[in-house]
Amino acid sequence: MDAEATIKALTQKADIKIGGARPWDIQVHNPKFYKRVLSQGSLGLGESYMDGWWDAKNIDQVIDHVLRADLDKTIRGDWRIILSAVRAYLFNLQSLSRAFQVGRQHYDLGNDLYEAMLDSRMIYSCAYWKDAKNLDQAQLNKLDLICRKLKLEPGMKLLDIGCGWGGLLKYAAEKYHVQGVGLTVSVEQAKMAKQRLKGLPVDIRVEDYRLVKGKFDRVVSVGMFEHVGVKNYATFMETVDRVLIDGGLLLLHSIADNASARKGDPWLEKYIFPNSMLPSISQIGRATEGRLVMEDWHNFGPFYDQTTMAWLANFKAAWPELKDHYDERFYRMWTYYLASCAGAFRARGIQLWQIVFSKGRITRYESVR
Repeated sequence: MDAEATIKALTQKADIKIGGARPWDIQVHNPKFYKRVLSQGSLGLGESYMDGWWDAKNIDQVIDHVLRADLDKTIRGDWRIILSAVRAYLFNLQSLSRAFQVGRQHYDLGNDLYEAMLDSRMIYSCAYWKDAKNLDQAQLNKLDLICRKLKLEPGMKLLDIGCGWGGLLKYAAEKYHVQGVGLTVSVEQAKMAKQRLKGLPVDIRVEDYRLVKGKFDRVVSVGMFEHVGVKNYATFMETVDRVLIDGGLLLLHSIADNASARKGDPWLEKYIFPNSMLPSISQIGRATEGRLVMEDWHNFGPFYDQTTMAWLANFKAAWPELKDHYDERFYRMWTYYLASCAGAFRARGIQLWQIVFSKGRITRYESVR
């Protein structure tokens, strides 16, 4: 069976028709598409979309169908993909010397892009859509949820590992009157965060988490653990254990996988988040065992579908103003990134967890929803 026939047979299993009229059907513009996807898997699918070799009305629905049919497990890719996985197994791709790579490639892309795409507080992580009618309210809900889970009180010191543009620290300082330290590996994030938090008792640092010093009542990490890597999960938790006071709390907010892996998606790693990978329950458990006590585990992964679709709508609406700074291939790449992530969460292939840990034997922890 040739590549075209093989791909058509596989997509038929996912209820995707090549040349069909439904939103999740694929229109192929270049016949080389079939061989490229068959040989390169998800990397070939994403790259061929960026190159204009295929289109679909709703990419999110395409990915949802693909993952529900487990086609990602059927098409693994060629020797280059396997070699990359071996490299991730042998080497620490998230070492201290490589920590700032994702900052330069992704988070330093341009504050104009993120201002246009995100909510008014510039929160670049899953929103909490319960009782929310728009992205701004859903992100405000998430910030308040985090602060209530952390049991913040006036005068506490809060460490935010992966603070982004400072939205959580700003909210916590203004509403809960805490002092804060924010760490980021992005120079552009730090620059804007310092401007947005001017006058508040918050220190924004361009610094890797492994180097942080001091003691904190609370530690929070939102959307950063995906960059830590399995070889460093224990180091991350050791760092938290070192800086957290006895009786203190950690809230870990992270995208996660249903199964343990040692490497992320090839396309996402190459074009969006270099050296990234998603943790599993067992990987997080091993890293915290003997150090911290798990107090609460909350999964609201389906809300990330809504969040990324809201970001995609904002991005497309702002494209007429953004296109002077970004080319058409970037538009296709960014559209594919957001839509494919939405599809993956919709298919429940990946999750979003908020986990609360305590240090020491605290008397009682009341879960918050």
